Amino acid sequence: MDFSIFGNRISKSSGIMELMDDLGNALNGKDKKYMLGGGNPSHIEEVNKIWRKRISQIMSNENDFEKMFVNYDAPQGNISFLESLANLLNKKFNWNITAENIGISNGSQNGYFILLNIFSGLYKNNQKRKILLPIVPEYIGYSDQLVSENSFQGTIPKIVEVKDNFFKYNIDFDSLNISNDISAICVSRPTNPTGNVISDEELTILSDIATKNNIPLFIDNAYGLPFPSIIFDKATPIWNENIVYSMSLSKLGIPSVRTGIFVARKEIIKALSRANAIMNLSNSTIGQFITKPLIENGDIIRISEEIIKPYYYNKSRKTIKIIQDTFGDSIDYKIHVSQGALFLWIWFKNLPITTSELYEKLKEKNVLVVPGKYFFFGLDKKWNHSEECIRITYSQSEEDIKTAFQIIHDVIRAI
Repeated sequence: MDFSIFGNRISKSSGIMELMDDLGNALNGKDKKYMLGGGNPSHIEEVNKIWRKRISQIMSNENDFEKMFVNYDAPQGNISFLESLANLLNKKFNWNITAENIGISNGSQNGYFILLNIFSGLYKNNQKRKILLPIVPEYIGYSDQLVSENSFQGTIPKIVEVKDNFFKYNIDFDSLNISNDISAICVSRPTNPTGNVISDEELTILSDIATKNNIPLFIDNAYGLPFPSIIFDKATPIWNENIVYSMSLSKLGIPSVRTGIFVARKEIIKALSRANAIMNLSNSTIGQFITKPLIENGDIIRISEEIIKPYYYNKSRKTIKIIQDTFGDSIDYKIHVSQGALFLWIWFKNLPITTSELYEKLKEKNVLVVPGKYFFFGLDKKWNHSEECIRITYSQSEEDIKTAFQIIHDVIRAI
């Protein structure tokens, strides 16, 4: 059976498919697996209690149950939720937005598929336009989303090596090429996979570039402020008419409700809503309904800052200590400075095989990581560094992390 060009592209093997497939297969297997590859948030019991309580409240109230499960919402989202969130963002960040500036999608990945394709590919003058990634590595979930092939333009960062086996990526503005075929800029903050947080200064420069060129700047804030606040360094959220600011409910501990949130100028939100009507008919109401009271009273910020952020900060530091203790001086490695998100990014500078091959060897030992090559897309030249890095999540138990890194150490030493 023949597929269309788009059909072949969307159904081919991809990094994100392999990642999710490995996760699913591992969970169904009998052997103990060490799941350092996925992005599933930790099961934080204190947070789980909050969601169980909210579900109990809803289920015990017939009217609330019907509102959440029985009725379709508008393609833009639940108006009451949108108004509550606009009020929270205005109060927290002194923004000047209304409910018309906010749109909901069935997960932020779904929303990015819509919006990145709205701003890429062929335009009416037959010019092909691209999405600029000002710094790679960047989120694996973007890489295969564009309907038009080769519509990302990635930029290799500056690497700053820091003492004690750390390093950091910074935007190389001297290499940033804003040509006429660039239609949008996209960056995540903090970044999946590296935990990098671009500075306020870097973000301001990108915003100025977007404004000067009258193109949108997408800021993927799935791990950032004001929720879930998994961001460890100073970072100021900004928004203006040229910025599309996205958030998610997933890392609050409810990834299965698939709720993405976008803040943008009204015409972009209208475009997102119209595409939602075509693709999804409506959005999932569940996440909006569960979290609305916590948004209204501000508890969502308290939960993020007092429970979720400290939990992941401590997990990050403990995992770094495990790696340092396990690897010692016997392995040549560097860790990207951990500034947020759920991941650590490890660079094996002189590894004699690629990290894609390392991934297969670790998989044989029941340790799942993600090889770095999937996060380096849109580049116009090969960069060996892309096959020297792996991403791991530190959301698993401390015992599993210790065992997994002992296996990683032994495999690399054997190599």
